[in-house]
Amino acid sequence: MSNLDDEFRFLQGDAERVGRSAPLPEVRRVFVDTNEGRRITGLSWQPGTPPEYVFLHGAGLNAHGYDPVVLALDAPALALDLPGHGRSDWRDDADYRPDLLAADVAVALGRLAPEPVTLVGHSLGGLTAALVAAAQPEAIRRLVIVDITPGVVPGRDAGSIAEFITGQRDYATHEEIVDRAVAFGIGSDRAALLRGVALNTRRRPDGRWEWTHHLAHLEGLPIAKDGDPAPLAPLWGALESVAAAGVPLALIAASQGLVGEALREEWADRLPGSGLVTIEGPHNLHEAAPRELAAALG
Repeated sequence: MSNLDDEFRFLQGDAERVGRSAPLPEVRRVFVDTNEGRRITGLSWQPGTPPEYVFLHGAGLNAHGYDPVVLALDAPALALDLPGHGRSDWRDDADYRPDLLAADVAVALGRLAPEPVTLVGHSLGGLTAALVAAAQPEAIRRLVIVDITPGVVPGRDAGSIAEFITGQRDYATHEEIVDRAVAFGIGSDRAALLRGVALNTRRRPDGRWEWTHHLAHLEGLPIAKDGDPAPLAPLWGALESVAAAGVPLALIAASQGLVGEALREEWADRLPGSGLVTIEGPHNLHEAAPRELAAALG
């Protein structure tokens, strides 16, 4: 279908982009009500079959970012909209730190993923995935973190991402947003960026476009405590716990992303024996290099 309200209208193009010749799989939007009354949504690929992969996106993104990756993998999968993103409910307290997100993700996993999965988390979703896996390692067959580590300092390493998300509230056209994304190094494939923008914005009554996620309507990114010079460092403990439980663990870094050489070395020192792969591309690898990411996951 080509209706602009059809959230699956880009799938055929996504399939062509990753070289998929097989028919498109069935994909369905699913919903889970959390213990605190929020609704979490996601995309179930090959519904009726337990997912082999569960995907968590980064700050300011949504489950559709993984569509090309799932099409390349051709496996049952579940991609979730984190709270405050996509079609999931916003948090009343506007607090999107990983520990709070992990509680909702754990509920969704318990209801939608009856068998152990490969849990893949990008950026904020990666930090969240680490906490989910540490809390219930029996539900995780493998944990893959994409372009984030607890050594990242948000204000230092992710400042441009925060500025991109919160620095401008509304836009005249989607093309204006794409121009801004290119300028901020979010990506360079304008067609891929335009697709992502179309699935992550809404038109206001005055005709201007705004992001659908909650973060763009806040002052800054509330994903870490203010004033802490290393706010994510405690999450090393979660990853070490996952490794100690015998869950295979890997980091996939983007060559032009947040995880530079020093952070990769810290990962290797703290988590010896874990996987470490670098893929050419920007921070949002699942959008910029979906075939390469799928190959690394498969």
